[in-house]
Amino acid sequence: MNDIAGGRLVVDLLRAERVRYIFGIVGSTFLDVLDALYDEREVEYINVRHEQAAAFMADGFARVTGELGVCLVTSGPGATNLLTGVAAAHVGHSPVVTLVGGIERAHQGKDAFQEFDLVAMFRPVTKLAVQVQQAERIPEILRTALRTAMSGRRGPVFVEIPRDVLSERVSPVPVVAPAAYRPTHPQPPNADAIREAASLLRQAQRPLLLVGGGVSWADANDLVVRLSEQYALPTITAYGRNDAVPNTHPLYIGPLGRAGSPEAAAACRRADLILAIGSRLAHFTTHFDHRYIVPGTPIVQINIDGRDIGRYYPVAVSILADAREACQALLDALAAADARPAQPEWRREAEALRAQRQKRLAAEASLNATPIKPQRVYAELRRVLPPETIVALDAGAAPAYGYDRLQFSQARTFLTPLDLGGLGFAFPEALGAKLGRPEAPVLAIHGDGGFLMNAQEIETAVRHRINVVTLVMNNNCWGSEKAYQRQFFGGRYIGCDLGNPRFDEFARLFGAAGYYVEHPDQIGDTIQAAFAAGTPAIVEIPIDPDELPVPVAAIRPPPA
Repeated sequence: MNDIAGGRLVVDLLRAERVRYIFGIVGSTFLDVLDALYDEREVEYINVRHEQAAAFMADGFARVTGELGVCLVTSGPGATNLLTGVAAAHVGHSPVVTLVGGIERAHQGKDAFQEFDLVAMFRPVTKLAVQVQQAERIPEILRTALRTAMSGRRGPVFVEIPRDVLSERVSPVPVVAPAAYRPTHPQPPNADAIREAASLLRQAQRPLLLVGGGVSWADANDLVVRLSEQYALPTITAYGRNDAVPNTHPLYIGPLGRAGSPEAAAACRRADLILAIGSRLAHFTTHFDHRYIVPGTPIVQINIDGRDIGRYYPVAVSILADAREACQALLDALAAADARPAQPEWRREAEALRAQRQKRLAAEASLNATPIKPQRVYAELRRVLPPETIVALDAGAAPAYGYDRLQFSQARTFLTPLDLGGLGFAFPEALGAKLGRPEAPVLAIHGDGGFLMNAQEIETAVRHRINVVTLVMNNNCWGSEKAYQRQFFGGRYIGCDLGNPRFDEFARLFGAAGYYVEHPDQIGDTIQAAFAAGTPAIVEIPIDPDELPVPVAAIRPPPA
């Protein structure tokens, strides 16, 4: 049997995992991998314009599909440019595989061209960071990385393979199915813990479901809805996880957290039991204080990673398990115990909070002022976006209004920077999401500052025909920082104001469609036209530069 290059081994292993796309920029250190892709029909290399976007695209693909997202870049700056995007995958628990063609082994340790300790750089933002030193070990080490990325709480991994290892000739290795080298069955819960949780739920007068991203990763969304419906459990979602339950459900109140729903916060403060499923109860969900979670409130926490159970708040019951397995076990235990729905008074209270939120948001549809208020933009988006739309929301002031104002019907349709808080996130994330779910409309929402961080990827979108619509709300400033300077420094603004091109004209320069909105009543029709254009599109909406969110540091928690 003829020997093959190490680069061929890499492609064979990725193909066994049914990898569809690899994101990156062509580089001389991994040409043996690209050459192996030349005759491939199952795996496509998406050549982007900046490596950060490659990592974001891989993350977006992984988040909406649950499959591996893969990056492949060269050494030195090719790899260092990935770090922010890989950090997004780290906080999002996305199975992103980062492959880097490293410098030759003979030049290592000499401060050679583009030589950096990449393993050390990537270790803090990955589940595993490793270098391959022998071509024969590519299958073993890469399978270890793939197993790590897809097991337990998923997350990114980093593998550096020197260019001479990729070009080294080795004997072919039999391709085996992923199930032969990594677990494919979810982790079940402890039976005693389930019984304890069911007992607490039966005793509670005001139990509340707090649903996090682990529910979507486990495909447990339908079971959470069943739990809510059968036992009249009001539901809120963790920050940035609005899509974990259908927002039209009568027991869904709203999202908790930094820019979330005050009605969800009120429900959380009223609860006498919190069932937190697939949530770490992390920073922007809870602020690590007692503004939402009253001291002494019993918490049943279900999580796939024991590291985060009881980490920020003491728990009454801890359940280390896959969210779907735990929800099914809890439903079975409640049925066996002939459990009854929660008190009708609590349901009515939750329905009143939901109605209060809906009334508040509906009133924003009548905001007719110009410059346009960002709240009106979201009111129009709720009106015209199809229920299957995937929305990627950037960091920043104008996108922040969306956390409480967007509506979701399906899981894996809301992509946010989460605890990364990274600007420039949404557009490349949306491109990766569109490749993962081409049948779904995909919308990226940006402020002007964040959009220009990765705006060059409009060329990638046009070249690869990735028909994403990007909405740029332009207030010509770094809005979040300007809000802080207004609130705490008497309006002594420095470094906050920006200048911009017309983004609709920018789009047309690259061959995309461009739209400009001047009046609130144009928003809905323009968004629909952009989706119907059959090409990547940018919609610019100038918004009121004085409409800025209240800085989180100015929001004081109520007294305990």
